[in-house]
Amino acid sequence: MNPDEKIQAHLVSVWRESKKFFSIGGKEGMLILTDKHLMFIHKTESKMNWWKAITQRQVVNFIKSKNTMIRHDGYDEEELMNDVEDVRNVELSFDDISSISYEEKDWGSPLLIEYEKDGKQEKFQYSIAQDWVKYPVKEPMKYMKVDWKPFVQYIKERQKFTK
Repeated sequence: MNPDEKIQAHLVSVWRESKKFFSIGGKEGMLILTDKHLMFIHKTESKMNWWKAITQRQVVNFIKSKNTMIRHDGYDEEELMNDVEDVRNVELSFDDISSISYEEKDWGSPLLIEYEKDGKQEKFQYSIAQDWVKYPVKEPMKYMKVDWKPFVQYIKERQKFTK
């Protein structure tokens, strides 16, 4: 991440699942879109109290408007710079993304992304969770229906090569 980059969209309570054959489970995190990068942050320094309040506010926002190009108070470029230093978090330049699309399903609106990072081809589905089950493992119970179109369009307009 460059010091002059600005956050364009910040989504919390995002459930990422691998779309590889035989993959099980997923991870919860934040999906952040900047001027030049797409990041999935699942290891953050943010406080739990902030996280709980923001996830609830996001659900209310999506009930009012489906637009994914939103930002949240209490998390800015400085916190993002700190979180990106953790190698377990994913930072992609727009040109790393070979395919990006979204679908409308009965249960929600998944974002589908394929990319190559460190010589490995990856394929993930990102969905925004509304409600969670915590036992025996944390997993989403209900997903949000959102409008990924402006999010996807932002990335595609800034890619040198698109599919």
